[in-house]
Amino acid sequence: MKTFLVTGASTGIGEACALHLDSLGHRVYAGVRKDSDGDRLRAAASDRLRPVSLDVTDEGQVAAAAALVEREVGSLDGVVNNAGIAVGGALEHLPIEDWRHQLEVNVIGQVSVTKAVLPLIRRATGRIVFMGSMSGRIGTVMLGPYCASKFAIEAIGETLRTDLHPWGIKVAIVEPGGVKTPIWEKAEADMATALRDWDPAVLEQYADHAAAMQKAIALQAKNGVPPEKVAKAVEHALLARRPKLRYPVGADARGGAVMVRLLPDRPREAILRKALGL
Repeated sequence: MKTFLVTGASTGIGEACALHLDSLGHRVYAGVRKDSDGDRLRAAASDRLRPVSLDVTDEGQVAAAAALVEREVGSLDGVVNNAGIAVGGALEHLPIEDWRHQLEVNVIGQVSVTKAVLPLIRRATGRIVFMGSMSGRIGTVMLGPYCASKFAIEAIGETLRTDLHPWGIKVAIVEPGGVKTPIWEKAEADMATALRDWDPAVLEQYADHAAAMQKAIALQAKNGVPPEKVAKAVEHALLARRPKLRYPVGADARGGAVMVRLLPDRPREAILRKALGL
């Protein structure tokens, strides 16, 4: 039995990862923000799963979660940095506070958790998994804040992998394409609310872009793979003898990875614009 910490385990990918690792017989500390989410997880899992209050932007909660694992187990075989949100909009009209919130959750939060548990991972020669995205390799219309956060995760994961290589600590980045999770339903609702609040002149200026963004979000919500498929990739990253460096999940993610590798920027961007009607 190994011990893992999964952040953002209340819903979607994080919930699927926590429950899947529990089903494999491992001890799981599942980071949640609401007690009700913890109760629901506990009811769906074995007594090996332990919900913990963990807002990744709260340094006190991050430190407390690390201290709990150290007190009860003494080491950690792996952390799954999954907690995240999606913020979108036109750069010139998006409040700077929204950018800060996006990066605080998706980037600084992941770094904060990793720093806190790294001494425990070092004791077990454990592993670090970051939940990236194909949006960390290909920019998506009017999702600049979200894409920026996922591009940053790619850089952090890659540099950390080199930093920790002398100690045998492996770092992997899981890169889902579209996944059927509540994050996109929330993004769709947030986008609808934002459009109602936009100045009419801005709405007219970015009407085609807004329609393209809504189309992209709807496709993510409709055609995405189930989160359990991402959980299987996380399992391989945590437990395989030779884990991969990157795990594109879903046909769109694999196709996007091929596009990035083979196509120059201009034709790739032209293809994506045409697909979105821009």
